[in-house]
Amino acid sequence: MRYIYLILACLLAACQAPQQQEFIITGDAFGTRYFINTQKKAVEKSQIDSIINRVNQSVSTYLETSDISRVNKGDSTIVVDFIFTEVFKLSKRIHQETDGYFDPTVGALRNAYGFGTSPALNDLSQHTIDSLLMLTGFEKISLTEQNQIRKVNPNIYIDFNAIAKGYGIDLIADFLNQQGIENYLVELGGEIVTRGKNLNKNADWIVGVEGIDSDLDNRSYQYKLKLKNEALASSGNYRKFWVDSLSGKKYVHTINPRTGQAKTTQVTSASIIAANCAKADAYATSIMAMGKKKALSFLKQENGIKAAYFTYIDSLGKQREYMTQSFKERLVN
Repeated sequence: MRYIYLILACLLAACQAPQQQEFIITGDAFGTRYFINTQKKAVEKSQIDSIINRVNQSVSTYLETSDISRVNKGDSTIVVDFIFTEVFKLSKRIHQETDGYFDPTVGALRNAYGFGTSPALNDLSQHTIDSLLMLTGFEKISLTEQNQIRKVNPNIYIDFNAIAKGYGIDLIADFLNQQGIENYLVELGGEIVTRGKNLNKNADWIVGVEGIDSDLDNRSYQYKLKLKNEALASSGNYRKFWVDSLSGKKYVHTINPRTGQAKTTQVTSASIIAANCAKADAYATSIMAMGKKKALSFLKQENGIKAAYFTYIDSLGKQREYMTQSFKERLVN
């Protein structure tokens, strides 16, 4: 996703009153902002921006010259780079694990609903949606041994936005690891990766999960969590939506790959903790598309999820929440 509407904010009291020197880097990336605290060792902002640029050049649908944009335009000769290859392979695994609820080939549908790179179509009838579903299905694309993309239909539109930002954060974390930095926090548009601890507090990193009723101008946080050597990502439909002025229909940015619909499920937000941010990002999107019943079943299976939290609307229209035991164990009073 280009935007994350369940915002996760770092609650770093140490940044306000540091007990020792810290190295902070901030900047723009993927249509949002990033914040990096490397504690005792500095890296150059230009190095971070270079990583972000590489991700954009590979998998950004908003950059016309990127590999993915060229593939989407029908270029079958391009040899995609290692970023595209890794994102593709991880997407395929998660697509299989989630029984198809994570599917980057919903790009044509996202564009049709106005959540991609083009305005919404005037005609969003069932006939239109059914025709676009013919372009959906991860089994309809493949990666050759020569790292070229093959599509059964040249009009299939691939969109990695529900995983690419998380993957970009992971690349930044990998770079910091290579620099020998043992304690850091990386936050980008509300998605987070941590390593080691907050040396100023001599404790695990503490981050906040924003409530769905939080105001953009005066944010409040539902929970505070401890994170150590893991990632956290979220997704939500309560801010990213639009209502048709004529029909009164509400369209949300999470697309159900099976039905092609952009309708609100019972689940209103999802937060996932995983070993890396790409997985957390993709799993959060999947749970949003599944709805409550399927999400609960999925969370009982063996997968890459360490902890999970989601909010949902019950049968009486009331806002409820669910969290795994492992999520509860990370809560901070």
